[in-house]
Amino acid sequence: QVQLVESGGGLVQPGGSLRLSCAASGSIVRINDMAWYRQAPGKERELVAVITSGGRTNYADSVKGRFTISRDNAKNTVYLQMNSLKAEDTAVYYCNADILKRYSYSYYSNWGQGTQVTVSS
Repeated sequence: QVQLVESGGGLVQPGGSLRLSCAASGSIVRINDMAWYRQAPGKERELVAVITSGGRTNYADSVKGRFTISRDNAKNTVYLQMNSLKAEDTAVYYCNADILKRYSYSYYSNWGQGTQVTVSS
């Protein structure tokens, strides 16, 4: 089994910062892309940022210049540094990772349980 556990969410004022972490554990052989998604109330889940195993990144236009995704391959962990937060960043943030598990021949998409980020004064 593989598990993704997120941490770092919370309540922050507009203009503030938060850092999310997501650690993958279990029978992992290799992790390909890792990403952060978010889902606000009444809206569909959207991609926030993605990072390849080689470190290439891509961001949603709405967070470019404010959010930074990074990863530590030795720790099977992905991070999301969020700066200059706005009220519209309020959402449940989910991490996602394409993981090759032991005794498997394919990568499978795995999700964390989500962490709430609320931006409010």
